[in-house]
Amino acid sequence: MRKQSKWMLLLGLAGVLTLSACNTSGGADNKASGGNGAESFGKQVKHEIIGIDPGAGIMKATSKAIEEYGLSDWKLVEGSSAAMTATLAKDIKAKKPVVITGWTPHWMFSKYDLKYLDDPKKVYGEAEEIHTIARQGLKDDEPTAYQFLDRFEWTSDEMGEIMTAIEEGAKPEDAAKKWADDHPDRVNEWIKDLKPVNGKPLKLSYVAWDSEIASTNLLQYVLQDKLGYKVTALQVEAGPMWTGVANGDVDASAAAWLPLTHADYMEKYKDKVDDLGPNMTGVKTGLVVPSYVDINSIEDLKK
Repeated sequence: MRKQSKWMLLLGLAGVLTLSACNTSGGADNKASGGNGAESFGKQVKHEIIGIDPGAGIMKATSKAIEEYGLSDWKLVEGSSAAMTATLAKDIKAKKPVVITGWTPHWMFSKYDLKYLDDPKKVYGEAEEIHTIARQGLKDDEPTAYQFLDRFEWTSDEMGEIMTAIEEGAKPEDAAKKWADDHPDRVNEWIKDLKPVNGKPLKLSYVAWDSEIASTNLLQYVLQDKLGYKVTALQVEAGPMWTGVANGDVDASAAAWLPLTHADYMEKYKDKVDDLGPNMTGVKTGLVVPSYVDINSIEDLKK
């Protein structure tokens, strides 16, 4: 009986040691696959950075970042702003890691807890600005519109009110009207002492980003309802937006991201457009992840 008890005790100790060894091994495996290591994080997101339309400046900057940071095993996925935010929403709901091309102002920063990855090489540059550009001759042809566009400037928080309303289901034109009606002092700053016209046509162009949809709908509302213009707003890609203003086919655009995002277009058309200066400052672009993701720099994406 004593021998049997001794034998059972030895078996019990062996089992404990075996379980302990298994748990130690399992813990290490979990740590490797749980996002604590950069290589593990890359595998979890299939080494994909979710981008937007291929012609956007942020896509060019991201391609450069992949090269500069030695991310040869990473792929930049082309798509659209809507597709990018849909992927972000899906992965955040599932508490999964994801890397996207991001910019502020954007409603997603109000809705989700996000963070920019540090960019020590400054591939994305410093903070950007959104400028208003006009066709040459607009100042003489339509001084009322020109002066309004020249005065127009606002903050990312103000823009965020319209973007959030649109994201929550409001029509862009309704969200813009409500903002203008709710902020009469701001609108009056822009149109003070300007003489309204009587139905003169005016063309604006913009890229299909949430920020530009918000600003262009606001401009269209003020120009039409406060200053008497008949406004056509054209949604185009960045190239046609700049080309249209440079050729005089479009009167103005409040969607020029400078000095980085639209740098190529500014270099090409700087002598053919009037730069009215920034309508918003402190704009930022870069790679964005949910705050629960345990990486903080673009360098962390490298194995």
